[in-house]
Amino acid sequence: MIKRSLLLSLLLVAGGLHAQGQAPDMDRAKQLAETICAGCHAVDGNSTIADNPKLAGQIPEYLYKQLRDFASINGAAPARANAIMNSMVAALSDEDRLALAHYYAGQTLTPEAAQNADTVEQGREIWRAGIPAKGVPACAACHGPAGAGMPAQYPRLSGQFAKYTFAQLKAFRDGERGNDPAEMMRTIALKMTDKEMQAVADYAAGLR
Repeated sequence: MIKRSLLLSLLLVAGGLHAQGQAPDMDRAKQLAETICAGCHAVDGNSTIADNPKLAGQIPEYLYKQLRDFASINGAAPARANAIMNSMVAALSDEDRLALAHYYAGQTLTPEAAQNADTVEQGREIWRAGIPAKGVPACAACHGPAGAGMPAQYPRLSGQFAKYTFAQLKAFRDGERGNDPAEMMRTIALKMTDKEMQAVADYAAGLR
């Protein structure tokens, strides 16, 4: 069931990308980045505020999906609830979302670094092997050994703010975020403690 739901989600994203039938308007995307996105994410996608994710170098299919999930599609409630982002994307067309996704994916990431030497080993172990006793799979299985992510559902986590990654893990666990395919992240996060989440988030920040 999980594999079938994930495949359907991937097909929907791919369909949205190919349905455009034209190359993304990068001039339009830069204009949107400068006027709408820069305050939180910077024009080049290298946010300097740890509450706001770095978008530079992120997987374009993933960015496109998140922008769609923040939006109200055909009058339905957004799949991802966030008061700021829901309002920011309200006026964007699907072409705008696609263009922004490719624009930020094409920017060069200025990565963060791991900050807590005391938890590096624990973070590395969870990233590479998971927590078998709890049924937590290795993060690398979906996000890649170096954290580069895998299109279209699994984002790049390497170099991301540890604070942001930790916040998203908590949001999945606490039911505040629910746009993960087949509830995969919600299921995983429910089995993790704050300390384990913090360790793996900090470790991911240092991956290259």
